[in-house]
Amino acid sequence: MTKPWLSLLLALPTLLAGATASARVNVVATLPDLAALAMEIGGAEVDVTALARPTEDPHYVDPKPSLLLPLAKADLLVLNGLDLEIGWLPPLLVNARNANIQPGGAGYLDASTLVPDKLQVPAGRIDRAQGDIHPGGNPHFTHDPRRAAEIAVGLGERLAAIDPAHAADYKARAQKVAGDLRGIAKAERARFAALPEAKRRVVVYHDSWVYVIDWLGLTQVATVEEKPGIKPSPGHVAQVLKTMRERGARLIIQEEYYPRKTSETLSQLASGELSVMRGGTHLEKGETYAHHARETAEALYKELSK
Repeated sequence: MTKPWLSLLLALPTLLAGATASARVNVVATLPDLAALAMEIGGAEVDVTALARPTEDPHYVDPKPSLLLPLAKADLLVLNGLDLEIGWLPPLLVNARNANIQPGGAGYLDASTLVPDKLQVPAGRIDRAQGDIHPGGNPHFTHDPRRAAEIAVGLGERLAAIDPAHAADYKARAQKVAGDLRGIAKAERARFAALPEAKRRVVVYHDSWVYVIDWLGLTQVATVEEKPGIKPSPGHVAQVLKTMRERGARLIIQEEYYPRKTSETLSQLASGELSVMRGGTHLEKGETYAHHARETAEALYKELSK
């Protein structure tokens, strides 16, 4: 164990003693989208910390020592699940020494258990040669406000169980958030449905937009990555370009934390556009999840409607 980790671990009891005076529920969420939902549903009764930033690839967050303190104080941990955080969250949980937020604990909430109709659940044997495949299905469901609505309801129920004194408030806010998100999802799907089918064809860099594609009724014709998490070969890039030209797909979508060179080259050769999207809700700018969902849809509609 490195010295920074050891120093923080030794200091945790003292730091936690000063935190017990707070009557608020301490919520830690792995992703900014989940943190945004927790903030809206929890209101003034919660303090919320997001471990990952929207500019970080959620598969590869640095498990730095500064993330230990919020986990050690947490009354509730909300994680994405489906092994999205498998590469960095487990060592943090071990070193946080908080039994309440370990798997199976009252303060451990796996958001994937609240989401119905998971997409791209693999059948048959899985191995590393297939790339970064998630056995339980594609984990990027927080991009879809319909599925986020289900998470909101479940989050309200869990907060109510942890803090019964404010149970009615949590549940009411959760229902309000869920209703708003379902309304946004329905309105945006209808707007995109009015576009000609040929304009709704897209290419993605990483296979993380499947839930947005399902929500908005788009058609994914190709993926820039050869396999999930695997850099594309020249031959694969050539095939993607061929597919784009044959299918008339003009838009490539990718998050801001992925390399852009290949996508930029493809979009230029195909006379198309590259849409670099935010990886999640920008909490530091005061953004809500609903605003982020609307902005995502608006950015895509602007490009596809040209």
